[in-house]
Amino acid sequence: MQETKWIVAELPDGAGSVKDGDLPPILHVLLSQRGFDEDDQLECFLRPRLRGLRDPFELPEMDLAVRRILEAVDAGERICVFGDYDVDGITSVAILSGLFSAYGVEAQTFIPIRGKEGYGLSDVAIERCLAVEPKPSLLVTVDCGTASGKQIERLAEEGIDVIVADHHETGEGGRPPAVAVVNPKLGDDYGYLCSAGVVFKLAHALLRTRQIEGVDSKLWLKEILDMVAVATVADIVPLVEENRLLVRHGLQRLSQTSNHGLRALMEVSGMNGHATSSDVGFRIGPRINAAGRMDAPDDALKALMADSADEADRMARRLDDHNRDRQRIEREMHDQARAELARQGFDEASDPVIVLGSRDWHPGVVGILASRLMRQYHKPTFVISFNQPDGEDGLGKGSGRSITGVSLVKAIEACRSALESGGGHHMAAGISLREDQLEEFRAAFGDYVLNNTSPEDRGPILNIDAEVPLEELSLGFLSSYELLQPFGSGNPQPVFMSRGVWPTESPRQVGTNHMRLSLRQGIQEKDAIYFGGWERDLPDPPWDVAFTIDRNVFRGRVSLQVSVKDIRRAE
Repeated sequence: MQETKWIVAELPDGAGSVKDGDLPPILHVLLSQRGFDEDDQLECFLRPRLRGLRDPFELPEMDLAVRRILEAVDAGERICVFGDYDVDGITSVAILSGLFSAYGVEAQTFIPIRGKEGYGLSDVAIERCLAVEPKPSLLVTVDCGTASGKQIERLAEEGIDVIVADHHETGEGGRPPAVAVVNPKLGDDYGYLCSAGVVFKLAHALLRTRQIEGVDSKLWLKEILDMVAVATVADIVPLVEENRLLVRHGLQRLSQTSNHGLRALMEVSGMNGHATSSDVGFRIGPRINAAGRMDAPDDALKALMADSADEADRMARRLDDHNRDRQRIEREMHDQARAELARQGFDEASDPVIVLGSRDWHPGVVGILASRLMRQYHKPTFVISFNQPDGEDGLGKGSGRSITGVSLVKAIEACRSALESGGGHHMAAGISLREDQLEEFRAAFGDYVLNNTSPEDRGPILNIDAEVPLEELSLGFLSSYELLQPFGSGNPQPVFMSRGVWPTESPRQVGTNHMRLSLRQGIQEKDAIYFGGWERDLPDPPWDVAFTIDRNVFRGRVSLQVSVKDIRRAE
């Protein structure tokens, strides 16, 4: 293991000048670090209200989309909602098809099978979609379609209008030739929304334009906030501005959701009432995603659209089974990956990257394996599966995950000659390459990282927000602290540290690889959990301990949970 460098945040000028009499001083510092220095900013951040939602018609081409959809509703046209196989896509399909049903239109739903049809409006996915009679005259894509100009042209030739409700970047051809493209990336604002957020805006615009008899529009929109929150957190988009508002209220709705599928998923995943972004990220999201990864995305859609608790319970258990299968496959692939690294003579100290590929690896799990290896070894990582539908010609597809300081977008551009294609984000990306290009790509990727980063760039770093004595960690502190939630991209969970901490007893193993600790600072004692820390060699005490805090509810008893991130010998 490389030694982690701790960086304690410097206090900004005027730190702690933000004042709210209900908050402890340390939270004033955290708010200053996040750039809040005015009372109105502070109020909007700590207590976001739904009345702060902006006009949905500010999104590009929203008026065109609303007009065409209502024309289809009035004419009784056949409508198809076509979505991606991940959490964002599946929730978007469920929300929009539910709205169409309220308008009296039973829309067709379609989600591609990942392993056979790939992402989005692929030719093979369109063929299966249009094989269902009668063919739709209007197809609404959610969480895909923006970069599918050629496929949309083909659909237009067949007399099918397309509306795109998406949040991805445009392709080389620019705006696709759709009737409407409701995508914040084509405008100047709302670029933080996921597709479920875009679909929420579309639903808001439709209901504002035309009320549904017997339906309370405001209540209907509030009731779908749970799915919007799940998608927004799971898609790791920034929790800023309206995203923060939607997720804050959506998590409150999730805790008392009327959606049978979400309720069943909460029960099967062991959630206990109070829903947090962490619950979505580690419990609900993976189970929905598992269906798509295991080529059964319709199981997730059926769960979210279940009409009864019994059906929802059955589908939630099926999603749980898919997740267990995914975990089993991931463990097997991880063992094989470590064996392959050993065979290659991988040197954790000197090798700059990890690039692995296999014909036997499940294409739906390579991204998870890449993420796990990246965290384990702190190396930019690509994992490729050559077990694709077109694998007969040696073509494979892979997923990459990176560390702070290494942009995969720039790396892919530098390695184009060793790839068939590639793209994505700085920290997560996808590539396509032939099996005989694997060694060339590994060398080129390694050279890029070595030539464009310093050893400091490549080393593990833990950013500490503030120092907090253990004696301040009370339930009252927790209640104020939770006003900073939801945590996620754009609003990371604060990492605290306490100095000069002693263990009061020997660490205890919990589960397969976790560590239970009892910590003392002065006369104050706190129990703590160190997830994944059992194999860690601890330094001699006293320690400096870095940690996060969370609410823990067990058998109705609320406590403050200290989750250790790292331990070093006290400085």
